[in-house]
This record gives sequence, C-alpha cells and structure tokens, in this order.
Amino acid sequence: MADIARYPFARHLRGTPTTHVQHVRNGKTVHSGVGAAFWFRPLSAVISEVPVDDRELPLLFHARTSDFQDVTVQATVTFRVTDPVTAAGRIDFSIDPEHGQWRGTPLDQVAGLLTETAQQYALDLIAGADLTSTLTGGVTPVREAIAAGLQSDGRLSETGIAVIGVRVVAIRPEPEVEKALRTPTREQVQQDADAATFERRAVAVERERAIGENELQTRIELARREEQLVTQRGANARREAEEAAAAGTIATDAEARRAERLAEANAAATRVNGQAEGEAEAARLAAYKDLSETVLLGLAVKELAANLPHIQSLVLTPDLLAPVLARLGSSTQET
Repeated sequence: MADIARYPFARHLRGTPTTHVQHVRNGKTVHSGVGAAFWFRPLSAVISEVPVDDRELPLLFHARTSDFQDVTVQATVTFRVTDPVTAAGRIDFSIDPEHGQWRGTPLDQVAGLLTETAQQYALDLIAGADLTSTLTGGVTPVREAIAAGLQSDGRLSETGIAVIGVRVVAIRPEPEVEKALRTPTREQVQQDADAATFERRAVAVERERAIGENELQTRIELARREEQLVTQRGANARREAEEAAAAGTIATDAEARRAERLAEANAAATRVNGQAEGEAEAARLAAYKDLSETVLLGLAVKELAANLPHIQSLVLTPDLLAPVLARLGSSTQET
C-alpha cells in the first residue's frame, strides 16, 4: 500500500514499485504511474492505487459430469493488471487520502470475476464427459479449457486483466465414489501381490527342494567317500598286518638261525671242553697208574678231607681203624 505522510493542509504520497497510482483532481489526471510520489490536498484529490504485480488466485469448486457424478476441481490462476488505468475505471481501486487504505475490496471483485469465469469453462468441459473419461483424461484438458477461456474472455481484457497461467492441481470425485473406483485397481494390485507372493513361495519351495537334493547328494557322496576311506583303511590295516607278519617271520627266522648258530657254537665249545677235560683226566689217570693202592688211598683221603666241611672234633673207634691198620700192615709186608 502507498505510504502517505500527513502535514497541515497537505499530504505526501509515496508509492511502491508494484503499484500504479493515479491522482485525479477536478476530473483531470494530475499524476499517474508506477512508484509515483507527489504532494496533494486531501479535500480535492481522488487517488486510485492498482497493483500491477503477478498474483495467485487459488480455486476450489465443484462440477458435475454427464453421468451425474460430483467432482472437485482444485486449481490456481496467475493474473496481473496490464492496464491499470482501465482497471481503475472499471473497478473501485480508490484509497482513503488520510490513511492510504482501499475504500472497498477491489481484489475480491477481481477474484470473484476470475473464479466465476474459470468455473464456467471448467463446468462446460466436465459436463460433457462422464466420470471415467474426466478422471482418465487427467487435469490437462481442464487446464487447457480454463486457460484458453480466460485468455480469450472479452470482459477480462476490457477490465485490463490478463491471465498469465493456469494450474490444475487435482480433479477428485466424492470419497465414496473414489473408494469404489479404487477398489478394482486395489483388488488387481492385491491379486498381483498375491500372485507375486505365491510365485515367490513357489520359487522358495523349489530352491528349498534343490537345496535338499544338494544336501542329499552331498551326504551320499560323503557316505561313498567314507566307504572308500573305510575300505582303504582296512586295506592299509591288512597291509600293515601282512608287513608286520612278514617282519615277524623274518625276525623269527633270524632269531632261530641265531639260536641255532649259538647252539652249534655252544655244542662245539662243549665238545672242545669235554675233549680237553677228557684229555686232562686221562693225563691225571695216567699219572696215578703206576702208584700203589696205598698211595692212591692216601690221596683220596686227602682229597676227601679237602672237600669236607669244618670238623670240630673227630672220634676214631677201633672198629674203623682196625681194618685200615690191617690193610696197611699187609701192604708193608708185601713191600
């Protein structure tokens, strides 16, 4: 809004870069332009302020299709005042010279004009199609119809208003109808999801079966290899036993041959010793051959006495000595 400074008997107005200010005094235009600044007398001045910037107008209205179904259209219209002088002459944009506020609601009038005009073109288009065609066609036909209608509307051009762009955000039916329309698609989506689930389960079962078969084949292969291992271990054990038996046989034969040779050596040694002892005994006997019986008896007694244990006392009776003395006496006589 314009900035008005109050002084005694005069006022000073300073506009903005986005507003067109027109100062009329006594039916004549004194000041006119965007961003104007001037002095004026409040009692004789008629001032209009028209915004020339781009403005957004949201629209929300209901329409009925050819099959008597209500739909809600949500759109946005972008407009601007291209001829502020003409607009000020068609719509009351006058401001209070004391405070700079609009005396009326000019923007509401512009919004009502644009809303009703846009609704007219949208309703004409939607009324000629059924609900399915309207929803299937999307927002493009409605947007094009509204934009073409507003840009070619004579009343807007005569008012100095130009439509820059139109955006249609959504076209939606009533909640119950929308839910009913969504049901087939939802069911189809659910069926596709169930089919995908079943297929995934089938694939999972097939994979589990393949895994089970692989595990079974693995177990069979392990059992076969274990059988081979047991067979090989048995063969190795038999071979070890055979080798051990052969080694034992060899060791036994060697021990037998060694014992045989040892026995033969012992026998030979025994024969040699026997021969030596026999020869020694023969030599001793040959030495005793020429001795008398008495001498031999004495030597025997001596040998016996040498081999007897220690005798503390010896008792000789006449019965023992008599035969010995007799024999000694007879031997002496013979000599």
